[in-house]
Amino acid sequence: MADIKGLRINEQIRVREVRLIDGEGEKSEVKIISTRDALELAKERNLDLVEVSPNANPPVCKILNFGKYRYEQEKRLRDSRKNQKALKNKEIRMQPKIGAGDLDTKAKHIQEFLDDGNKVKVTIRFRGRELAHTELGFDVLKEVEKRLREGSYVIEKAPAMEGRFMSMTLNSKVK
Repeated sequence: MADIKGLRINEQIRVREVRLIDGEGEKSEVKIISTRDALELAKERNLDLVEVSPNANPPVCKILNFGKYRYEQEKRLRDSRKNQKALKNKEIRMQPKIGAGDLDTKAKHIQEFLDDGNKVKVTIRFRGRELAHTELGFDVLKEVEKRLREGSYVIEKAPAMEGRFMSMTLNSKVK
């Protein structure tokens, strides 16, 4: 889709000749003519000469109603934005000495985030001497995986240490 603001129309087109797409739909003709002749054709029909592909050699132009064309392009852009869903990154933080009940609650929250289609970063924070026992954090992350519904997620980033934190990233499976 061309950038609407970057399109040149009518007298803004300053090349000697253009490849003109004439007519609508399946009956369109393609011919190379001078820019002046193409402008005259457009004025006869009370339409605009619009450069649709400026990088081609010679540039490709079309005779059409520019206002209507611009409106349709903007409408198409709005519709494509409407259908996009913004992904959110959620983060759940824990410590290596988390209790079973708390772990159940955190796992339930993670599952809800994944069901909503969000990415979840599960982080274990090590404090003080806990840093000497990073295997405890790894065990907690494995336990979180066990408590999640089978097949509802994909491990995007395996558990790894990042300074005083160990984290893994989970993403919901595409349906």
